[in-house]
Amino acid sequence: MRTLVKNGRIVTAVDAYHADILIVDGTIAAIGRDLGASDADVIDAAGRMVIPGGVDPHTHLENPSGQTVTSDDFLTGSRAAAVGGTTTIIDFAKQNKGETLHYAYDTWQGKARNRTCVDYGFHVIVVEADEARLAEVPDLIASGVTSVKMYMAYRGRMMVDDGTLFRTMLAFKENGGLVALHAENGDVIDVLVRQAVAAGKVAPKYHAVTRPPILEAEAVHRAICIAEVAESPVYFVHLSSRQALEELQRGRDRGLPVFAETCPHYLILNDSRYDAPGFEGAKYVLTPPLRPPEHQEALWRGVRAGDISVVSTDHCPFCFADQKALGRDDFSKIPNGGPGIENRLSLIYNAGVHGGRINDNQFVNLIATQPAKIFGLFPRKGTIAIGSDGDLVIFDPNRELEISASTHLMNIDYNMYEGMQVRGSADEVLLRGKPIVRERKYVGQPGDGQYIPRQRFSL
Repeated sequence: MRTLVKNGRIVTAVDAYHADILIVDGTIAAIGRDLGASDADVIDAAGRMVIPGGVDPHTHLENPSGQTVTSDDFLTGSRAAAVGGTTTIIDFAKQNKGETLHYAYDTWQGKARNRTCVDYGFHVIVVEADEARLAEVPDLIASGVTSVKMYMAYRGRMMVDDGTLFRTMLAFKENGGLVALHAENGDVIDVLVRQAVAAGKVAPKYHAVTRPPILEAEAVHRAICIAEVAESPVYFVHLSSRQALEELQRGRDRGLPVFAETCPHYLILNDSRYDAPGFEGAKYVLTPPLRPPEHQEALWRGVRAGDISVVSTDHCPFCFADQKALGRDDFSKIPNGGPGIENRLSLIYNAGVHGGRINDNQFVNLIATQPAKIFGLFPRKGTIAIGSDGDLVIFDPNRELEISASTHLMNIDYNMYEGMQVRGSADEVLLRGKPIVRERKYVGQPGDGQYIPRQRFSL
């Protein structure tokens, strides 16, 4: 199979130039001017950017949560990702108490295999890390699962104590792995939640009130201290606040290998959404919650400075009509999470590049290159180079789109950005040289996606 992309402006994290790209049997074989291939499928990218396929390292597909399960499965969620310009996702395989890490991995492989529309990998969510579980780490990493996620919140369900966190960091550091953390002080939050509910403060807005930014910052600080003792790298998921960013920056200023992502909703939306009438604020109940506007500007500064390395989605969708409604009388029972896997590239290009906050190279770095580097996919993914996979997005930087639940492919009955006008569109998408999106329409097949074992952490 041969595909030739001609006349585009190639943009990577470090370069921007006009050239053609020839993909042979899924891999980029040549980059140059006026390339020819008589038997190739030719795509004319004139007037548009050609960027590497997006890498989203934070998705929750078919993920059980309390009484329910996220509304996107590996088919619907990955199809929506493709249409939005994401060609690789890293999902979370959740360990339940009493289960092995390998059982979690095998379970999620069974969900994804032969159904996923883009390439995929896994983190494992660790809730128990006794001696037997940590003995699995070398084989888990050898299978290409080179990162795990742990929670510093949700006691009794997923939260781990500091000793478990420390032991896991030691085990993964020794084997070339990376620990990612949901950083909030869960015990204090639990007290605040109980107090609010007891006082009859049960509306969706109290989700934000009971999870103040300082409790995110405290957990980030504590985790960096633990990681420093373990001499381990650490990655913070969905960073949302100025105070947490400041703790991250202090660690990075001391030369520690600490990294973080944020998400479009923290950069674009703010806590005024919780003031929507009735139960509408439940659409924005996700964790950490949306913050006041001053936190957005701090996060954008962190993005520009490179302290925030990645913009992921934390795509964790629950339908408003029946799933979010589980907490209609008690905000603490609203399933936490929101959609975003389809809109990430357009949202960040519009707010970031057209908004004058970042340039084209920084955009590519945030949505493709850095997640590929941090999570062991680079240079196979995340860049445009000879030998890399032919995952390309023909991106029109000026095409205007309106975001709406009436047109998105995500399997959810609302969109957090409903009615928002954005400029920037993934017009054509190639997965290892195969067109899976043409003229913004999905044309691929379930099972096009392959499992991609990841390399050990080496930044």
